[in-house]
Amino acid sequence: MTEVLRAAEALQAFCHARGWRFCFIGGIALLRWGEPRETIDADLTLLTGFGGEEPYVRELLGQFESRVPDGMQFALTNRVLLLRSASGVGLDVALGGLPFEESAVYRATTFEFLPELSLITCTAEDLIVMKAFAARPKDWLDVEGIIVRQEGHLDWHYVDQYLRPLVELKDAPEILKELETRRRQFGN
Repeated sequence: MTEVLRAAEALQAFCHARGWRFCFIGGIALLRWGEPRETIDADLTLLTGFGGEEPYVRELLGQFESRVPDGMQFALTNRVLLLRSASGVGLDVALGGLPFEESAVYRATTFEFLPELSLITCTAEDLIVMKAFAARPKDWLDVEGIIVRQEGHLDWHYVDQYLRPLVELKDAPEILKELETRRRQFGN
């Protein structure tokens, strides 16, 4: 896990040096807010907006190795840049531009994972929105862990405010029902 955190720290330093807005999501944020599980990569949302992604992607590809052929085209098509750190750790950079992604980045705060190793992570609520929206079995387990660990401290109005429109875009209303069931079963 330390190797993943060190790779994340290098990516964070690269983004900070350019004044970019970002936050770590996924397994790294889960270490902070939920039931930690093994993670082999670092996931980051980078605010690029829509239409201006190419300069960000170009700079990142100049520093980190792409994990796929034609990383630039893959990133512009899929809105995620798949990189590898110098130590071999996967770095998944989501190119953010949705209002929810902007909110997640602006609400993000720093957390010390190791002595002298702090990373900017999304909030517990934003992580719930992301995990519920993905709606994979492992994501629901992660949501349960966050609910249990953060009991009494979650802003459910915020979660609903941002998850509901995403669920409508995905045409998956069952996600809201599934989240409510878990909320009743595991927490507050």
